[in-house]
Amino acid sequence: MAKKNTADVGFEKQIWNAADVLRGSMDPSEYKHVVLGLIFLKYISDRFELRHAELVAEGYGMEEDKDEYTSVNIFWVPAKARWEEIAAAAHAPEIGLIIDEAMRMIEGENLKLKGILPKNFARPELDKQRLGDVVDLFTNINMKEHGDSKDILGRTYEYCLSMFASQEGKNAGEFYTPACIVRTLVEVLKPYHGRVFDPACGSGGMFVQSAKFIERHQGKIADISVYGQESNPTTWKMAQMNLAIRGIDADLGKANADSFLNDQHSTLKADFVMANPPFNMSDWGADKLQDDVRWKYGIPPAGNANFAWLQHMIHHLSPVGKIGMVLANGSLSSQSGGEGTIRENILKADLVECIVALPGQLFYSTGIPVSLWFLNRNKKQPGKTLFIDARNLGTMVTRRLRELMEEDIMKIAQTYDKYVAGELEDEKGFCAVATLEDIAKQDYILTPGRYVGIAETKDDGEPFDEKMTRLTGELSEMFKKSHELEEEIRKQLASIGFELK
Repeated sequence: MAKKNTADVGFEKQIWNAADVLRGSMDPSEYKHVVLGLIFLKYISDRFELRHAELVAEGYGMEEDKDEYTSVNIFWVPAKARWEEIAAAAHAPEIGLIIDEAMRMIEGENLKLKGILPKNFARPELDKQRLGDVVDLFTNINMKEHGDSKDILGRTYEYCLSMFASQEGKNAGEFYTPACIVRTLVEVLKPYHGRVFDPACGSGGMFVQSAKFIERHQGKIADISVYGQESNPTTWKMAQMNLAIRGIDADLGKANADSFLNDQHSTLKADFVMANPPFNMSDWGADKLQDDVRWKYGIPPAGNANFAWLQHMIHHLSPVGKIGMVLANGSLSSQSGGEGTIRENILKADLVECIVALPGQLFYSTGIPVSLWFLNRNKKQPGKTLFIDARNLGTMVTRRLRELMEEDIMKIAQTYDKYVAGELEDEKGFCAVATLEDIAKQDYILTPGRYVGIAETKDDGEPFDEKMTRLTGELSEMFKKSHELEEEIRKQLASIGFELK
């Protein structure tokens, strides 16, 4: 029997396609919370029922003892909040009220979830017939056929996030960073152990990919401590659910909060900082933070937070800490508002380890060209910076969207690894290692193209005169064919009484 495909285009896609059909006219940004909330409810109920069956089989009558669940990191689900109760009432007129009450009961029994779960299923604009159909969809899915319930629902949650990001377009940047970009950051940084921090964590994608990386390399999730912060209250709740489904114990602060004005982890010194902060943010509270201790390399301009984010992350680095972050390309060369001086000071502190120029069309939310910045307090190649021009990598997966494929991600990561090991040779048009002196000659501008140059074109061995004779002949044939087609079109139009002017 052929193995079932449960990759990105498999089981998760089937669920999405079915759920999306049920959306009707509801706005994706609203429907998102319906689907994601139900996925989460199904997840915690499935985990509870599995443990419940184990306890029943043991025969000690402990299946309704809350401690038997919480002691193994399983959420306690009250009887009236269990999925079988939800499923039985799927097409009752009060299904919205029943789900809302289930969410309240679960929050009441699990302090970690207090104030996190969506509780607006009873609102009038949510069609209850369609809501019941979505409940049926999740009820009828036989998870066991496709693998572990936790893994399947985790992947489904992640897949639905990406699809909602696709549908929401510009607004997607608030909660979603394309997985291929996050994977690139993770494969370069390799967060095996220590404290991992994302001060603009969105829905938690950086942490999910870090956990996946550890699993792929047979490590232990328990070897990392996860810290995050997110200003948007709805996105903050989505992150809490996303991480709970993945079994990742995270400290995302007491509530949603602004990283600049209300740093929830003010004393944290992280071993790995990974982030995709908002690009070119203008209203970030600069007037209230002029003398802030974080601005070690210069006061960021009021009209652009790029270097405020960068310095915020540097401030939170441990003595051996590394940063991997996404920044708009303007930060590579801008001189306005003192940005050039800040960039120069950071370079002179020997913190910039690698700059990667990314191809366009990677984001659902913006067409702004971006780069990856990697900083390191403990560089293995002091006084040097690696530049990678990856703008020619990636594959168009739709007319508007490009993705970095596995081989693209590994090419970037392996290039970085070779550089760290002192084994990298410059490759014209793709990668180059520059000293601080080299960078100073470029006025501390970090655009990779300045350092990697242009790739040499391969000589195909055909003499120039012969090539031009061949190409002009081919072009002549094309012109001839074009004229023939033009005449035929004129004839056909004339036959029905029309004439081209």
